[in-house]
Amino acid sequence: MSNQLGIIGYDFIEFYVGSAKMWAYWHAKALGFNITGYSGPETGVKDKTSYFLTLRNLNFVISSAVKPSNVEITSFVQKHGDGVKRWSLKVKDVKKAFETALSNGGVPSGTLKKYEDENGFIEEAAIKLYDDTEIVFINRDSYKGIFRPGFGKPIQKIEITKEPTGLLEVDHIVGNVRTNEMDIWENYFNKTLFFETFLEFGAGDISTKYSALLSKVVRSKEAPIKNPINEPYEGVKKSQIEEYIDEYLGSGIQHIAISTTNIIESIRALRANGVEFLSVPDTYYEALKEKGFKVTENIDDLKKYGILCDTEGKGYLLQLFTKPIGDRPTFFYEIIQRREGAEGFGQGNFQSLFESIERDQQLRGNFDRE
Repeated sequence: MSNQLGIIGYDFIEFYVGSAKMWAYWHAKALGFNITGYSGPETGVKDKTSYFLTLRNLNFVISSAVKPSNVEITSFVQKHGDGVKRWSLKVKDVKKAFETALSNGGVPSGTLKKYEDENGFIEEAAIKLYDDTEIVFINRDSYKGIFRPGFGKPIQKIEITKEPTGLLEVDHIVGNVRTNEMDIWENYFNKTLFFETFLEFGAGDISTKYSALLSKVVRSKEAPIKNPINEPYEGVKKSQIEEYIDEYLGSGIQHIAISTTNIIESIRALRANGVEFLSVPDTYYEALKEKGFKVTENIDDLKKYGILCDTEGKGYLLQLFTKPIGDRPTFFYEIIQRREGAEGFGQGNFQSLFESIERDQQLRGNFDRE
């Protein structure tokens, strides 16, 4: 039962946005991505433009509509704003993975497709996730071109001055869902994809004196795929999950966690590139020193760059969250480094993290219940 789908790992993540060119530039400048490929009218695709961005093991596709006739993109962006449309799993056999997922309750989003040109072919198939999101099964081993048919080299090479960020790969992808949906999606992952529930955070585990949430983490038994699912929980004020659902107008991807092997250098470079992060009070680091936990990093360096350190459980975890990167307070990034086999998600940081989010919610006027 542990190798039913032949999952190898994450492949690509695709965003639907209002301006693909601007988003591609921001990711190149701020996060250090390379603009590796382009698809649009100049490559024979008339109704949309897409940029293929790469960095080490990260593959992002950023797409926007050129014409209103591309209803799929325009309707998504109009409703949700800029955000994640789909994320993909590289599998050994797309047809087998897709059919197995469907036989176990997966809801198809289209049919099995094969795309080919002079550089070879790729196969992919998708199932639905949350409201308007998809999980794509893909195998690109037989394709030697740029990403997939329809993509070519960027039309214009733009020299972008940036600090190298050292970002490595996707650590996990987080979904926010409506009240009473968390268990439904947990079961969907576990039944359809043969995942397992790894961690659970119940009432009181993730909360401040004002707001709270519930969370479960599902993961693949076959590969390092981890997907936390968050649900609102009643509190005095509006929680960050409620704000997301209100602003995104539904359930969807809240953030992507990207790993690094040197978070201090990564955060230093990201800040130099203009990335905005949530702020952490100085008292957090005073408390961290009082714990007396031995970490390789200098705590004063962690304080200098605002990096959180969770010393609970096996090993320890270093992390920091960006502010929302679009106009709506919805999608953001997490930068993470796991030390000495740490497997958690920063439970020891939740109090300081969520208080920081609440300060930003208050500035936006989205903290009080209406």
